Amino acid sequence: MPHFIVEYSTNIESQVDMAELANRIRDDAVATGVFPLGGIRVRMHPCSVYTIADGNPDAAFIHIQLRLGAGRDLQVRKTAGDSLFDSLVLFLESVFESIPFALSFEMVEIDSVLTYKKNNIRNYLS
Repeated sequence: MPHFIVEYSTNIESQVDMAELANRIRDDAVATGVFPLGGIRVRMHPCSVYTIADGNPDAAFIHIQLRLGAGRDLQVRKTAGDSLFDSLVLFLESVFESIPFALSFEMVEIDSVLTYKKNNIRNYLS
């Protein structure tokens, strides 16, 4: 953990390089010092069918859910969340200036008793 699940309206692809955004999220997560590189996953989910507010076809959204394992202090999570969101806002500033756009970010802590996982990713990190 953490896993970043990014849902976005496909009309944003003309404004934002989504692969660059995925890499930016990963790099910013590492930079917080809170999340280990080997646990980070960023998944991009384009939404081709959606409606936003009054149905304006130019309106776009990006919603990011950060799912992370339990155990980090609330202030640590808050500081990391503030840093990540501030970076996202800065990265997407030109979008806010050009089209109707909604950015949302939420952090969800996973119950440690009800999560199951196994991986060997760390064995392959250089």
